[in-house]
Amino acid sequence: MKKVLLIFLFLPLFSSAQQSDLGNWLIYFGNKQFNEKWNLHHEIQYRNYNLIGDMEQLLIRTGIGYNIGSKSNLLVGYGYINSENYTGISNAQATVQEHRIYQQFITKQNIGTVALQHRYRFEQRFIEGDFRTRFRYFLGINIPFKESNYYTSFYNEIFLNGDGNVFDRNRIYSGIGYRFNSKVRFEFGYMSQVFQGFSRDQLNFMTFYNF
Repeated sequence: MKKVLLIFLFLPLFSSAQQSDLGNWLIYFGNKQFNEKWNLHHEIQYRNYNLIGDMEQLLIRTGIGYNIGSKSNLLVGYGYINSENYTGISNAQATVQEHRIYQQFITKQNIGTVALQHRYRFEQRFIEGDFRTRFRYFLGINIPFKESNYYTSFYNEIFLNGDGNVFDRNRIYSGIGYRFNSKVRFEFGYMSQVFQGFSRDQLNFMTFYNF
């Protein structure tokens, strides 16, 4: 286990991205299950351009979901995003605010002990008076360690715009997680985010809480 953690700690040294392109995301995901059908999703993401202290984005998202059977969920939600974008002029930054409405469908399946999750999300984005749409597809894989609370996590997510350039970005991620109990788990991982013509890398620290 120690060798695996060391690999993740030193991954940034082998990345092709410049050091200034290595960011840090602190993420909290919460889920409140009201009954066997209805749930409340909520999350907060604090994203830095660097390892800490230079805020790139604050994202707050919530939504109401409805379970379809035991493996699928439909959800409608709202997100608020505050971005601090560099303008390229003497390191000046401009604040951009976005209000986002989204609909998503999640379905889960198991292949032996391997857990798969498919998420389809459609977003309507209101950005400083501009309206845009975007489609996202997420494939996540969790593989538990034998007789342990640790697990490995992988995902790939592609973003497609509804107008203009169709390709928006792609995220690929790998990480190590630990389940404290049935309600709380923590995950640390490394994500590469590819845009048109450039890429950025992030260290992700995530907390998941079901209550």
